[in-house]
Amino acid sequence: MINKLISKIKEYDSIIILRHKRPDLDALGSQRGLALSIKETYPNKSVYITGDMSDNYKFLGEMDRIDNSVFINSLVIICDVAVSNMISDDRYKIAKEVFIIDHHTNTSDVSLNTIIDSSKSSCCEYLVEILDNNNFKIPPYAATSLYGGMVTDSGRFQYSSTTSGTFKIAARLLELGADMNFIYNNIYVESLASKKMKTYFSNKFDVTDMGVAYMFNDKEVFDLFNVEFFAISRGMVNVMAGIEEVKIWANFTYDKDSQKVIGEFRSRGIKIVDIAKKYGGGGHDEACGATLDDFDVAKEVVNDFELLLKELANGKNIK
Repeated sequence: MINKLISKIKEYDSIIILRHKRPDLDALGSQRGLALSIKETYPNKSVYITGDMSDNYKFLGEMDRIDNSVFINSLVIICDVAVSNMISDDRYKIAKEVFIIDHHTNTSDVSLNTIIDSSKSSCCEYLVEILDNNNFKIPPYAATSLYGGMVTDSGRFQYSSTTSGTFKIAARLLELGADMNFIYNNIYVESLASKKMKTYFSNKFDVTDMGVAYMFNDKEVFDLFNVEFFAISRGMVNVMAGIEEVKIWANFTYDKDSQKVIGEFRSRGIKIVDIAKKYGGGGHDEACGATLDDFDVAKEVVNDFELLLKELANGKNIK
């Protein structure tokens, strides 16, 4: 299937790169990194990126605005997502051909042209391998974007999905001119207001007997902090990380746009993605999420995590 994709990239004059809604840096890094690499390798092609944008990642650059007519005769490549309800631009449905490049374990309901390898720590890692193996030119800013996706989706190379191959790809990107300091300064250096907000949430969560930390954030929390949804839902989940007694942590936040509760789930060395899938979500073994109807369902998720830890405690040691 990779060979088929490469042939299609060579064939089409117009290519559009998409990813999932409410993007993280792996989604944006793979989208922008692939687009820039195609453009560098084939300067005469028109390559576009579209979708919503988080304020946290505007440092990477803006999205393109294109008419529906552009999609009709274009090849669309969707990165870091394989399920239709999460894709950043619904207009992929009118494109001439669609390919998926992903590393999650979810089955695609979008296209038969799927390139998925769940052994990769990030979509960016997988893309670099594909691009390098097929003699694409990866310019420095593409390398920077791809490196950013690798750093964040691997939890700074801490998740169990990180392999020796992950470090080889990261090293390759640095050879290609990836600006490591640019990524770290834009992601991990924060404002005083952001640091104070983290202090608030650090004192807000509860912990179960078995070591599940969780927070419920209703719509009133956005009256306290004038930030976008992403800054609290995904941005605050890891205030519960790095605590000896906490093995699994989950952040549940009410989304006024969808009138649903968005759950962000993380763990330390424990596979939790199957529980996310039970509730219609997915992701990585140790970093995943799901969209829930309400906080009552969120409580069920917490109970499932608690039961999982009890089962593990009875059967094997927990890291």
